[in-house]
Amino acid sequence: MRELLRRMLSRPIIAIELLVGSLFINVLALGSSLYVMQVLNRYVSQGVDATLITLTTGVLMAIALEFAFREARGSLARGVSVGPDEKTAVNGFVTLTRAKVAAIDQIPPETRKEMVSGTAAIETAYNANNITTILDVPFPLVFVFVLYVLQPIIAYIVLGFIIAVFLVGLLGGLAMQAQTAEMQEASGMGSALLGTVTREGDTVRSFNAGDMLRGSWTDHIYGLQKLRRDINARQGMVQTITQSSTGLLSVAVISVGATLVVIGEMDVGAMIAANILSARALQPISKLSQLGAAFAKARQSIEMLAKLYQLSLQPESGSALRTYSGAVEFRDAAFAFQGANAPMFESLSLKMEPGSVLVVTGSNGTGKTTIGRLMMGLLEPIRGQILVDGLDLKQVAPEWWRRQVIYLPQEPALLNATIEQNLRVNNPEIDGTALNAIVDACGLRKFLDESPQGFETPVMDNGWRLSEGIRRRIALARGLTTNGQLAIIDEPTESLDADGCAAVHQILGALVKQGKTIIIMSHDPNVVNGPHTVLDLNEKPVPTAAEVNPAAAQVAVPPAAAAPAVENDADPADDQKVTELAQAKKKSVAATASSESSSANDQTDEVVPETATEAVGVNGALSRFAIDADAQGKK
Repeated sequence: MRELLRRMLSRPIIAIELLVGSLFINVLALGSSLYVMQVLNRYVSQGVDATLITLTTGVLMAIALEFAFREARGSLARGVSVGPDEKTAVNGFVTLTRAKVAAIDQIPPETRKEMVSGTAAIETAYNANNITTILDVPFPLVFVFVLYVLQPIIAYIVLGFIIAVFLVGLLGGLAMQAQTAEMQEASGMGSALLGTVTREGDTVRSFNAGDMLRGSWTDHIYGLQKLRRDINARQGMVQTITQSSTGLLSVAVISVGATLVVIGEMDVGAMIAANILSARALQPISKLSQLGAAFAKARQSIEMLAKLYQLSLQPESGSALRTYSGAVEFRDAAFAFQGANAPMFESLSLKMEPGSVLVVTGSNGTGKTTIGRLMMGLLEPIRGQILVDGLDLKQVAPEWWRRQVIYLPQEPALLNATIEQNLRVNNPEIDGTALNAIVDACGLRKFLDESPQGFETPVMDNGWRLSEGIRRRIALARGLTTNGQLAIIDEPTESLDADGCAAVHQILGALVKQGKTIIIMSHDPNVVNGPHTVLDLNEKPVPTAAEVNPAAAQVAVPPAAAAPAVENDADPADDQKVTELAQAKKKSVAATASSESSSANDQTDEVVPETATEAVGVNGALSRFAIDADAQGKK
């Protein structure tokens, strides 16, 4: 009921109108009872037609007014219901998209889904019809008062039935709250099992996991059905009691009323009117008692949403540099996941000048991917700072910052949107020429040409239906559409054959030639042959950093890949391709780039980042990027 009170208080004028409307509706509802009493006592005994016409006209007017008030109240109730329902559903989803990753990671995916989808239970409980039912609950006292005027004994009988039915509904609703919570938890477990079967079909069959999963699913269904039976049984009992109480109340009123008529303390008209009034008085309470299950589900959903709303959110604004040079500094930084016994690393101090290269190496679980997530602002250090051009990354506007980074994660997860939307997501203003140039450079042209919908091809299941090669190409193109002076590349050669490693080799060479600051997470400390810094996360708790400056400055792939090294002196033909592609991309944002460059300095502004970005040049070597999609799909 607190939810209804919150909604009413949020719109006080409508709340007052609803209460006034409910008052008039319930007062006018007395008309039919009084009409019956007056007809029996005055017209039947006297036989004056004018009396009947007058009484009938009056009751018809009362019924018409009651109808009009009910329609008006229903419209007002929908205003209290629909708007907050839409806001609740939107706010839940918005919170999921804005919550800090460290906070959202503490909630299982199935629970997150239940949090947002649970808004349907709130909508069901607090729809317009149920709101009007709740508003009618106080007015049975009006009917009891009229009954008291007619005959106090009957008023007491009706009041006793009202209290009994109300308590049955209240206790039933409280008893179902715990079962409803179990039902939601069981539904989350069922969703997890179903997700495993539908998304990991190869794994289920390859490892003969079907029997185990079928057993788990059977146990889940049996438990879920038992909960449903218990809830339905309790709900059915409440419904039976309330429905039976209506008949019992009628019997009690008629029997007591008839006795009073015989002894001369009540007339027949009053007895019939009392029977009608008693039914109207009990009706709102009966309806309310049958809504216990709906309100229990709604309360559980509200509590889950409240937990969701308590999550820390990433800021919508912050500091933004007019230009970002690519400088990065870790200053006494430490990080540990919540609940971990020890930090993943601590006292990390490292400074990267613009255009430098950092290779973060270490075995699995040492924190290579975590470094990348920290740099993206997805996670925050528990101590120390990460500085970009002297600014604390915590104070930087997230949207602006992520437009400064070419980010290639280890797992190329995509959005459930079209391919074009995936490519434009971080730079919607990029023009078609620049986008097509990047598509060609990343080897996506053949795939798009062979797809009936081309750029409008939908990506389903976050891209898992696509081959690994195509996912990597789309992820690469998505990264290159941003205006990135900093490149963060996680395990660039993992699971790639020699040709794939050679392509990555060319990409790294292109980025180095462009003067990008590069952070590479890799198991292999020799992924780069040119001047660079190696950060070894195998050293605990303080990682060690070592400068590497070989005589021949070049970018290379792991020796196992047997890929040829590329010298820093690129082919002139490649330079021409660099120039052409960079010019194509610069053209899409020339106006913005011009306006920003005219005022470029080291100052910062507190801004809400806009979509304007500068052009990113892509080395001609990217045109050679060619991962065999079929081969990668098999892997």
